[in-house]
Amino acid sequence: MKTFQGRTAVITGAASGFGLEAARIAAREGMKVVMADVQQDALEKAVAEVRELGAQVVGFRLDVSNAAEVEALAETTMAAFGAPHFVFNNAGVGAGGLIWENTAKDWDWVVGVNLMGVAHGVRVFTPLMLAAAQADPGYEGHIVNTASMSGLQNAPNMGVYNATKHAVVAISETLYHDLALVTDQISCSVLCPFFVPTAINNSERNRPAGMRDEAAQPTRSQLIAQAMSDKAVGSGKVTAAQLMQQVFDAMRERRFYIYSHPHALASVQRRMEDVIQGRNPTDPFAGKPQISADLRAALRAAG
Repeated sequence: MKTFQGRTAVITGAASGFGLEAARIAAREGMKVVMADVQQDALEKAVAEVRELGAQVVGFRLDVSNAAEVEALAETTMAAFGAPHFVFNNAGVGAGGLIWENTAKDWDWVVGVNLMGVAHGVRVFTPLMLAAAQADPGYEGHIVNTASMSGLQNAPNMGVYNATKHAVVAISETLYHDLALVTDQISCSVLCPFFVPTAINNSERNRPAGMRDEAAQPTRSQLIAQAMSDKAVGSGKVTAAQLMQQVFDAMRERRFYIYSHPHALASVQRRMEDVIQGRNPTDPFAGKPQISADLRAALRAAG
């Protein structure tokens, strides 16, 4: 997509982190912006800020795991601005701990947001974009799905998150091929960030009451995962604003894979070589063995 001026962006998870930075750039590029987020107070503040940049903005309180709400978001978008040109399926939550210690509600929550949120976005918005492309030879569209480097490798003690992000990569790669079968006017990208300072490590603030197991206290492994996430996310050197500029650049270039930390691909390459050669999985922290040693010591001390 070469032109953004006058076009429409739909962004989920728009009240903070990647979503808010994407909305800011979209506004500066002259786009109309539909900002959706589950956190109403933060959303209202973010919408007001982006409007001050001169953009036409619609705010929409959204739980991306709810199919009917995503459909209502599409109806609101169509009524306000017509078919969108940029859809950013970005909303996501984090969760860690040994994979057998996650509760059924942990799985329901993380899968609902990280996986089904993207699935609903693709299912609902792609047909609207295809119809717009069929009606207008000059229409251009692009879908960006937020996955993670955890969608390309499998670090220990964060299995639920890994599973959902691998699924987002699979959805995105399939979407890329499926779109290429039917149109040249719409493409897509998958965003695979590593550790970037956002609010992902504070996801629990937005967990619905119905997705909480009040009887379950955080396990030792989950507390360790939270501490590691807080440290890694908080110390990230690549900013959300820098990464979102890469997203807009990738749309202009029709580039599919978007990485915040290309050097982290070394561990992805090792994993791919394990798969091809039939080797047992290599420790994703092989390049930083102290991380594995500390994690192993902390977990074994718990027993």
